Amino acid sequence: MKSLLIVIDGMSDRILKSYGKTPLEMANIPNLDRMAKEGLCGILDVLGVGKRAGSDTAHLSLLGYDPYKFYTGRGPLEVAGAGIKLKEGDVSLRCNYATTDENFNLISRTAGQISEKEGTGELEKILNEIELPIDYEFKNSLGYRCVLHLRGSGLSGNVCDSEPKKEGMKINEVKPTEYSREAEFTSKIINKFINNSYKILKDHPINLKRAGEGKLPANIIVPRGAGETPELENFYEKWKLKGAVIAGIGLIKGLGYLTGMDVMHIPTATGYIDSDFMAKGKAAVNALKDHDFVLLHAESTDEPSHDKDVKGKITALERVDEMIGYLMENVSDTLIVVLADHTTSTDLGDHTADPTPIVLWGGNFIPDDVSKLTEKEMYKGGIHRIRGSDVMPLILDQINKTKKFGA
Repeated sequence: MKSLLIVIDGMSDRILKSYGKTPLEMANIPNLDRMAKEGLCGILDVLGVGKRAGSDTAHLSLLGYDPYKFYTGRGPLEVAGAGIKLKEGDVSLRCNYATTDENFNLISRTAGQISEKEGTGELEKILNEIELPIDYEFKNSLGYRCVLHLRGSGLSGNVCDSEPKKEGMKINEVKPTEYSREAEFTSKIINKFINNSYKILKDHPINLKRAGEGKLPANIIVPRGAGETPELENFYEKWKLKGAVIAGIGLIKGLGYLTGMDVMHIPTATGYIDSDFMAKGKAAVNALKDHDFVLLHAESTDEPSHDKDVKGKITALERVDEMIGYLMENVSDTLIVVLADHTTSTDLGDHTADPTPIVLWGGNFIPDDVSKLTEKEMYKGGIHRIRGSDVMPLILDQINKTKKFGA
């Protein structure tokens, strides 16, 4: 059998105070419900009970890479996902186009959701003209997201984020998190880039035009998630599966590149509710023809949760469900695994440590008592409660590619 792992980012939720239900309980998701009824279900603590996971550490765990050993920061994953090849000793940061006032108080962490259609390509070019004492590359990713890649001697990833905890607070001066000459040097470089980005962007014609249209200007770059290049074992060498990745966001693409998997490029995959889910589904069907394992990631369910947009999350769930139905009808001899990398509370607008659903469909399972895919129903599942590090061994066993321990 082949295997298709579908990660519906932030799919699970807590009970919403205004509704008395979770978005999964309110959404019309007949295909996911059918999968839960016919498949094998359970709940998943990606990092362990009571531990809140980021999408980065969660996906490392799901693919069998211990995040406590291999995680150096989100930056390298984002930079690799933007198509930049990393070397040992590089320091990488994820960034946002953002909006600040003249006192560096953060107004919008996304610059009003600015996108490439609104001129970020031109901004990217001018930001690569900043003079720094090392080699660097600034590159746009998806929408307001962008990355900063530093290469040279004497660098360290042990520096803090420039982004404050919430909008309205002052943008942080980057400082070492563990003092060393390298961290001090790296902090100064990043601060110089931030300050120069503001000088360049605040009066740029694109931003003057945005201001004239009542839009927020993208007048500063806010880096965070600094990290040095991780050493990740090749996915095929680790699991003896030829793997492919289908995703709209750079984080998941970067993890694919760094583990040697084939990364499928879907131009219409946006990472939002308007993403082309059917294009992703079709790409998965095609990828399964010559790959043993496909990771299909859907970001669109997580973004509305962070925006506290209940209706948006329900819409995203229903659109993902349509893709799930297409896949159920168009793949054969394939184990489909659906799960969430973490729970995202729409009331809180943030990740929580609540366990997430996991369902396996397409294999030969002993039936359990789950009737639909909701957080509450998953507690009845035959898988019971597992960790993220259990997912790949579970998949290997179901597709009959595991090795016996003992005689």
